[in-house]
Amino acid sequence: MFDLRRPALPVDPEAERERIRRALVWPLLGVAMLVAIQLLQSLLVWDFHRLGVLPRDAAGLPGILLAPLVHGSWGHLAANAPALWILGALCIYGFPLATRIALPLIWLLGGLGVWLFARESYHIGASGLTHGLMFFAAVIGIRRRDALSIALALIVLFLYGSMLWGILPTSPGISFESHLAGAVVGTVAGWVLYRRDPFPVYRRYDWEDEDEHDRTPDAKSLDQGRIIDIENDPEQRANRERR
Repeated sequence: MFDLRRPALPVDPEAERERIRRALVWPLLGVAMLVAIQLLQSLLVWDFHRLGVLPRDAAGLPGILLAPLVHGSWGHLAANAPALWILGALCIYGFPLATRIALPLIWLLGGLGVWLFARESYHIGASGLTHGLMFFAAVIGIRRRDALSIALALIVLFLYGSMLWGILPTSPGISFESHLAGAVVGTVAGWVLYRRDPFPVYRRYDWEDEDEHDRTPDAKSLDQGRIIDIENDPEQRANRERR
């Protein structure tokens, strides 16, 4: 059911370090942009809330693109920024190719869902993105069922599992519609895009192919493990399907 063997060490450590750097830096740049916009709003003493989504009104259509960039206060931004950075970093590290597709979908289709179905009020903030990324990471991790994906999904649920309550109408001043729309798009994206990124490569040892009674590994077999691609190896794929 799950393939929880430890992945093989990276062939290129420098490429792995670059992957970590990208995962940390790109979401941080996004958060920095939100801080700059909020600072501009404070300096101009002008409320940017009219840049949000106004449901079923042509004047609110630009909000589908702009609403996640605008926050009602520094407190509102502070509630979203850490989650946006951490969730973004985990998704980009674990599923970089899928995240490149999922994030624009959550942004645009989530905003469209708010415009079509939400209450008649301006809806602003990046909380729809954070909910979408949380559901995306959880679903794609369970869907892929490899050790890294399951670990990332568990981390996400441990840190932000309380977002599950955010899709419910708990407070009149909170746009649960944005949360719900982001969560729906994130769930669908995780379910559909789970094969977009290559599956991990594992180290398999000779003793794993032996009979059940002869599976005690010796020093030689442990030292001479071979690398296999679990996704592209026909025998291993058949074993996974049987499990």
